[in-house]
Amino acid sequence: MKSASALIALTLFGSAATAQTTVSKAPFGNTPDGKPVDAYTLKDKALTVKIITFGAHIIQIDAPDRTGKDADVVLGYTSMDGANSGYIADNKTYMGSVVGRYGNRIAKGQFTIDGKQFQVDTNEKGNTLHGGKDGFDRRNWTAKQIPGGVELTLVSPDGDQGFPGTLTAHVRYTLTGDKLKIAYSATTDKPTVLNLTNHSYFNLAGSGTVLNEVMKIDADRYTPIDSQSIPTGDLPSVAGTPFDFRTPTPIGARIHADNPQLKLAKGYDHNFVLNPPHTLTHPAVVVTDPGSGRTLTVYTTEPGVQFYTGNFLDGTFTGQTGKEEQYDGFCLETQHFPDSPNHPAFPTTVLRPGQTYNTTTIFQFTAK
Repeated sequence: MKSASALIALTLFGSAATAQTTVSKAPFGNTPDGKPVDAYTLKDKALTVKIITFGAHIIQIDAPDRTGKDADVVLGYTSMDGANSGYIADNKTYMGSVVGRYGNRIAKGQFTIDGKQFQVDTNEKGNTLHGGKDGFDRRNWTAKQIPGGVELTLVSPDGDQGFPGTLTAHVRYTLTGDKLKIAYSATTDKPTVLNLTNHSYFNLAGSGTVLNEVMKIDADRYTPIDSQSIPTGDLPSVAGTPFDFRTPTPIGARIHADNPQLKLAKGYDHNFVLNPPHTLTHPAVVVTDPGSGRTLTVYTTEPGVQFYTGNFLDGTFTGQTGKEEQYDGFCLETQHFPDSPNHPAFPTTVLRPGQTYNTTTIFQFTAK
């Protein structure tokens, strides 16, 4: 799909201390209704990142191991469509996409703002997951090149999937050295709820399961779930449970423990309450693959992170490295808490006219 004539390249130079970054654009197929999908490649000395306009998906991150050998460390597809493959066929895993309007779950698809109840689209056990059946992951965003990256924009009309207000959302992916920065912003003309996040599945080894990868999460508490994966509202300590990742622990060390929460989710699929400060200089999560030495450090302004171990990958879809099986990738969805609109004690996700939604997450890739 790529050709010299189709490729538009922009080379950007920073200070002497900043590596050269290139941004290029090429076609990547079409949406089901025939609209063109573009792929943007961000390339710096340390990393190569590819993003498509459909769903604002991250489709590739090439990162070096301790010897300098690159591997793609996110699960994804090489095309828009294909038999049991591609971003059109896969409407279940949210592989690498930006999900919204509300990332994660809203119980019964219902919430109240200023005394008015809203019913939004339900798509999982009578609840709303990642915005509904036609969420932001299924939309073709508009895009433009910016210094060091790409900015994607989506206008969601009033009543979209039942959500109030016309929402204008922006996602800016920029690459500097070994850091991929994702900056989200949005405005609305009516009070609404909003919780944007990226749903990439990471595998720092580049293949196989992630159970041997060693994780540290700076979180003293987490949000337990009920049988429908809705938070109970409690915020218990992780101490003495399989959810204690305050010291580096292999992902698979306790994933099969006799724990009711792990049994409900078939592994980890829980929101962790990140300890303050929620800044871009304080590591929220650090994951290392012992074999390759590749290390992912996550910085975020968000109060929570959904740690998901790909429990429901079942071989239905075939990605770049073969069939996507259980535990082949882990997600770190930086976010506000699931079902926050129905839990007043949780940090609010209400966005009002005149306000600007702003959150930022950085994924840093190094090697030990």
